[in-house]
Amino acid sequence: MPPKRPRATLADPGPPFPSGRVLVVTGTDTGVGKTVVAGLLVRALRGAGIDAIGLKPVCSGGREDAIALQAAAGGVLGLDAVNPWSFSAALAPAVAARRAGKTVTLTRVLTHIRRLARCHEVTVVEGAGGLLSPLGEDFDSRDLIRALRAIPVVVCPNRLGAINQSLLVWEALSRRVRPRARLALLEPLVPDGSQRSNVSLLRRRLGRDRVILLPRFSEAEVRDPEAVYRRVRRALVKVVRGFSWE
Repeated sequence: MPPKRPRATLADPGPPFPSGRVLVVTGTDTGVGKTVVAGLLVRALRGAGIDAIGLKPVCSGGREDAIALQAAAGGVLGLDAVNPWSFSAALAPAVAARRAGKTVTLTRVLTHIRRLARCHEVTVVEGAGGLLSPLGEDFDSRDLIRALRAIPVVVCPNRLGAINQSLLVWEALSRRVRPRARLALLEPLVPDGSQRSNVSLLRRRLGRDRVILLPRFSEAEVRDPEAVYRRVRRALVKVVRGFSWE
C-alpha cells in the first residue's frame, strides 16, 4: 500500500500541499458571521505560508462579502473571479437570479471553483445564507460540499438556540462529511446566559476539537480585519488543527 499522507495543520503545514483542497464556510442562518470566519481562515492559512484564496461564487444584495474575501487573500484575484455571479436583490441567490432573468447552475459554479482551486493550495468558499439556502436553480451549499469533497466549517452565533440550530445543520450533512466538519461558535456582544452550556453540550455531542469558540466582533472591529485576525490567531490554529487534507 502507498504511504499515507500525513495530516497538515496551521501550526504544522507538513509537506507542500497539493492544489485543489477546499473548505466551504456555511452557517446556521444568514448574517451569522460567515464572511468574518472565511476571511480569517484565508488570512490564517496565508500567514502559515499556504497559498489560500477566498471565493464567494454567488452574492445577492451587494458584493461586500466578496470584497472582504478578495482583501483577505491580498487581492491576488479580481473581484469577478472571487464573485462571478452577483445580483442586486437582497433575496436568496436563486430568487435574486430569477428576478434578474439569470440562471445559476451547479455545473457552472463547480467549473469556476475547480478551475481556480487547481491553481492554489487551499480554496475557502463561502456560501450564502444557511446550509440549505438555494444558491441556484438546482443546488445549495451542501451540494458544493459533496461535489468538491470539501471540509465544511459551520458558523453559528453562540446564543440561546445555538444547540438546536447547530445540530440541525450537522444532521443535514451526510454521514461521510460529518467526521471532517467543524463548528465555529461566535460569542455574542451581549451574553444571554447560555454560552457556557452551549459550548459544553456541543463539544460532548460533536467532539471537543470540532467546536471552536471565537469572540464576536463589533461593526467597528470588522472594519479592521487585520486587527481582528491578530486578536484570534491562536484560536484559528484550533480551527484548522486536525483537518485531513487527504
